[in-house]
Amino acid sequence: MSLQADLTRVIELFQFPFMQRALMGGVLTGLMGGLLGSFTILRQLSFFSDALGHSTLLGISLGVLMGVSPSIVLLPSAVLFALGVNYLLQRTRLWTDALLNIIYSSSLAIAVIILSFVDSYKGGLNNLLFGDILAIQYSDLWTSGILLCVCVLFVSLSLRTQMLMTLNESLAIARGVSVEFHRTAFIVLLSLVVGVSIKAIGALLVSAFVVIPACASRLLSCTFAQYVLLSAALGAVSALVGIGLSAWFNLPSGPSIVVTQLVIFLGAIAFSQLQPTSART
Repeated sequence: MSLQADLTRVIELFQFPFMQRALMGGVLTGLMGGLLGSFTILRQLSFFSDALGHSTLLGISLGVLMGVSPSIVLLPSAVLFALGVNYLLQRTRLWTDALLNIIYSSSLAIAVIILSFVDSYKGGLNNLLFGDILAIQYSDLWTSGILLCVCVLFVSLSLRTQMLMTLNESLAIARGVSVEFHRTAFIVLLSLVVGVSIKAIGALLVSAFVVIPACASRLLSCTFAQYVLLSAALGAVSALVGIGLSAWFNLPSGPSIVVTQLVIFLGAIAFSQLQPTSART
């Protein structure tokens, strides 16, 4: 098939409403993931988002077992698990990576076992693990749009506090910042972003939306504000390019987006090596 025929096929494909919803959903998810991811990686919570995705999958599995729609239990379970994990991180003496690894692996194992008992849902296991961005509905877009506005508002109103907590939490405490409140608020927002992203990108790949664009932006930025904005932009661009490549080559959309993010990250590494160290954050 010629290049022109391929291009025509892709253009025609993007005229369908489900592809347009996928594009909008990918952009919204990428913006949210990149925005919060910029703070997540600096606070060394990257593995937290991964463990949260698997914990949310467990909540969905329990909902399916009880005959409740996954869409209904998705966000509440994400918030509950996030608060529970945060409580364990604050109250136990275990190393963070060890505790998160326990949650990460055990949640996935229990979820798969639960779903194995639900015959009517076995065909949807891949969609939970790897996502199905083409199945996004307008209600999902509204939810993502509202959540993006909340994230932008939260970061805008508390940017100085978030920067201080991210760069020097001890100084933030000394200055009277309510660190516990801001940490909990951030974790709740992060859990909601992970929750709404699972439908598009899947539980196994959702942390990539939070981590990879932020890491690429970290290598390319000169200021903190630039770092946050570029992280959100890279998240959105990678979603657009990834969906386009999946349509062109008939590939799974979620993995295509993550591979696109990886390519951007590798490009950022190469570019950063050409820049003087003093020019980077």
